[in-house]
Amino acid sequence: MAKVKTSVLIDRPVGEVFSYVADPDQVAQWAGPVVESTKTSEGPVGVGTTSTRVTQFLGRTIEATHEITEFDPDSVYADRTTSGPVPIHSRILFEAADGGTKVTIEGELQAAGFFKIAEPVMLRVARRQVETDAQNLKEILEAK
Repeated sequence: MAKVKTSVLIDRPVGEVFSYVADPDQVAQWAGPVVESTKTSEGPVGVGTTSTRVTQFLGRTIEATHEITEFDPDSVYADRTTSGPVPIHSRILFEAADGGTKVTIEGELQAAGFFKIAEPVMLRVARRQVETDAQNLKEILEAK
């Protein structure tokens, strides 16, 4: 199992950052490999909410269903894949810090099949991507 983690300080209030990150329809705006993300369940966003994401990764197009597993407003957002070739669990922590928000993104992926062979490459790419995603969040939210 490969694990990645990074943090970034965003000069925006915690509530604003959490609301943006927790909106399944916004994921493609800040998460680099995601080219499309659509909420697929009814009702307000919370634990159990599902979305479908189309991702470009290592030259492949991957469609996967994600389910929110933790949802504590202004504190924790986590989801996991429930379909797709690579089981992924991500957890994002939000903390008030220095007049803004410290965002910590943690991810775990477990490769199998073709992706198992490419796991060392996937880990390097995933580490860089998580860092890029954190910077994308910062740039997008601070530009508002």
